Amino acid sequence: MRIIWKYDAQMAKYIYIVEDDEDIRFIVEYVLREEDYTVESFATASAFNLAIQGNKPDLIILDVMLPDGNGIDICRALKTNKRTGHIPIIIMSAHAAEKSVLEEACADDFISKPFDLNHFLHHVKQQLRA
Repeated sequence: MRIIWKYDAQMAKYIYIVEDDEDIRFIVEYVLREEDYTVESFATASAFNLAIQGNKPDLIILDVMLPDGNGIDICRALKTNKRTGHIPIIIMSAHAAEKSVLEEACADDFISKPFDLNHFLHHVKQQLRA
């Protein structure tokens, strides 16, 4: 008997979502799971900060305005930390200008809210390939 293993580059990709809006968090999580990503989501910066101490995701999707923190500050802290600096981060915001967020936060990518789900998935896949 011969066993053939098919490698799926998407398999085992682990994504953290930090988004306080329950509806957006649900939709983003649902869409990513439908694409066979492993997803963990957080409504607050403090919950995310606890989780990032243990597991290291392959990608972080981070809202700017959180009830207990600022996504730009969180992103900058992650990017300047040796343990997390290599993790791609996509910033999402309805209020921030793309260029200033990318520069100020040191983010890898930016998605403006509201967003098209296909556009969103394209950005996720691009960052996971990088």
